[in-house]
Amino acid sequence: MLRRLVVPAAGLVLLATGLVSAQQPVPTHALSAGPPRAVIELFTSQGCADCPAADALLKTFVDRDDMVALTLPVDYWDYLGWKDTLAGPRNAERQRAYVERFGTGTVFTPQAVINGTMEVLGSDANEIDRAIRATETALSSSRIPVLFWHFGNTIIIETGGAAPEAEAREATIWLAVVQRKVDVPVKSGENAGKTLTYYNVVRELTPVGIWNGRPATIRLARAAIMRPETEDLIVLIQEANTGPIIGAARLMGN
Repeated sequence: MLRRLVVPAAGLVLLATGLVSAQQPVPTHALSAGPPRAVIELFTSQGCADCPAADALLKTFVDRDDMVALTLPVDYWDYLGWKDTLAGPRNAERQRAYVERFGTGTVFTPQAVINGTMEVLGSDANEIDRAIRATETALSSSRIPVLFWHFGNTIIIETGGAAPEAEAREATIWLAVVQRKVDVPVKSGENAGKTLTYYNVVRELTPVGIWNGRPATIRLARAAIMRPETEDLIVLIQEANTGPIIGAARLMGN
């Protein structure tokens, strides 16, 4: 049964650091993205019986080089008998902000948001593929390149500028701290007795800067970002807080 829940939408708080507009040599191991064809955000829950199929489907996109696929566990099904061990309130807030912008009035699991511009059922491969094609075409003129690497104890994010013919809109630069794979034995609730596997789990999603249409560089202390379970870092450049995603890149942690 598809889980649907009507929840008032909530905004996100932006905590931005300053940007440094500076060009500098980029090491050969830096990851460059053009960006990928799609960023897929899957809102899921350990307490939802319909979600494991979507979690497994997301793995097929995680394995593709032209995709950034992320799992964002939510906590609003905890009352059904199992407290989601990976969920945090910020993921639900982000989902509600999307719902407010899309005007649908409803959050549900499993819900997939594609490139920040379309929402579909997260367990429907055909719907996801259709949304990828549609949003890729719609965003083709506004995509910007991203370089993302670490040097010593510093994480460096470098963005390109807007194309001359594009209308540049202010965008949030998000940094996602990601754990590639997590196995969770569920002991109660709708998925009791199952061991669920999650991929590219977002453990932190933090705004680290503002993009205003011009090339920019952000430097962050690696020690302030990395967690013991961190394996990858993902940067997203997203108009407003939850608008179209116009740039993305991945940095392998280990």
